[in-house]
Amino acid sequence: MKKSSRDNNIPQHIAIIMDGNRRWARSHNLPDIKGHEEGSETLEKVVQTAEKLGIKTVTVYALSTENIRERAKREVLGLFNLMKVGYHNKLKKMMKKGVSVTILGEAYGLPDTIRNMINQIKKTYIKNESIKLNIALNYGGKKELIKAIKEIVKDGINIDQINETLVEKHLYTNGQPDPELVIRTGGRMRTSNFLLWQTAYSEFYFTTTLWPDFDAGELKKAIAWYQEQKRNFGK
Repeated sequence: MKKSSRDNNIPQHIAIIMDGNRRWARSHNLPDIKGHEEGSETLEKVVQTAEKLGIKTVTVYALSTENIRERAKREVLGLFNLMKVGYHNKLKKMMKKGVSVTILGEAYGLPDTIRNMINQIKKTYIKNESIKLNIALNYGGKKELIKAIKEIVKDGINIDQINETLVEKHLYTNGQPDPELVIRTGGRMRTSNFLLWQTAYSEFYFTTTLWPDFDAGELKKAIAWYQEQKRNFGK
């Protein structure tokens, strides 16, 4: 059977603000870290579903620069520990199955164990890549743009040569297409300093579903919503 145009209109890159882990835990009378643990399970399932749908890249907001600075030290340390466990128990297996992982963000200031994890990810060769997974860690959209500006100035680029293409070469996502769809779970309706440059023309889908409850059906619902949108890019 021939696929309809709607079936073919699958975003190639989706970005997700995974919000609601703590609220999910508290609604179940559990410690906050249990919500983050459940959220890590959800991420694995969502990446699997995205791959089956034909999505090529998934970018997730794991931990912002503001999270590290503003949240309780105990919670942040718990998140770092969860990342280490998740790397050994989940990410390694996912990468063996063809998931290419890239960390977006600033490694400086992170614990040595996390920096070592990032280095191991960078060194891992992915055979027969099935999908890209970008994990925004110690990431801030404003800081990313400041980083790009500093690098351009340091290179001594003539002001007349500065354009969108040049700026994009200095972003963490250099070489990757911008996300067509941004999904935010948890009911908040803001970008929270996430991919400020890259999402200039993205469609934004907001849902009250908390991240741990965001399953394959919820992802398909978001994709169906995206397929109904008319993207005219200012025309």
